[in-house]
Amino acid sequence: MTAIEGSVVLVTGGSRGIGKALVEGLFERGAEKVYATARDPRTVTHPRAVPLALEVTDPASVAAAAEQAGDVTILINNAGVAVNASFLEGSVEDVRRDFETNFYGPLLTARAFVPVIERNGGGHILNVHSVLSWVGLAGSYSASKAAVWSQTNSLRLDLKPRGIGVTGLHVGYVDTDMAAKIDAPKSSPEDVAAQALDGIESGAFEVLADDLSRQVKSGLSADLSVLYPQLVS
Repeated sequence: MTAIEGSVVLVTGGSRGIGKALVEGLFERGAEKVYATARDPRTVTHPRAVPLALEVTDPASVAAAAEQAGDVTILINNAGVAVNASFLEGSVEDVRRDFETNFYGPLLTARAFVPVIERNGGGHILNVHSVLSWVGLAGSYSASKAAVWSQTNSLRLDLKPRGIGVTGLHVGYVDTDMAAKIDAPKSSPEDVAAQALDGIESGAFEVLADDLSRQVKSGLSADLSVLYPQLVS
């Protein structure tokens, strides 16, 4: 378990959506300092947050952030994109865009910040996944989220002996810019953030933030036709 009160946290993609709600929730729970990262740090509006420029796909940018934020004890990998490229019709470059941000981004930040967190006495990493980690309905996005789910599971094993807990957050539709065009029930970013922070503090391995995520996770042991009814003619 990791206490948020008195912690120093870095949130990637911290200027809007779930990331912004996480920054707000962290301060409400007594975090000492929160670095909120964005490609353009001027978009970070929380008055107490420390804006930090970060492009998670750029190793040099990640290294510079780790150098500047050398007091971090909790890393939250929230930054993501949703290109949703078709494997048959989309360009390979579009497929790579999802993987560069959603898989390699958290990998780069974990590799840069694990030594920082270790030096500071241990702490926690939270990776934001998706219900689409378990259902291949969004092409390259689903595949990239499935890959980062697997990465999280491996890191959890690697980091437990090093005093760093790892939580994976799975969410369905959230009322953010990414889901603006989707006509379906949506969770609020604030509710998702609250559950995520509860997960950090309780040391949860996974947080399933909504009914859709819980339903899909429960169906993973069933026949594939349960998750993909369109396969049944």
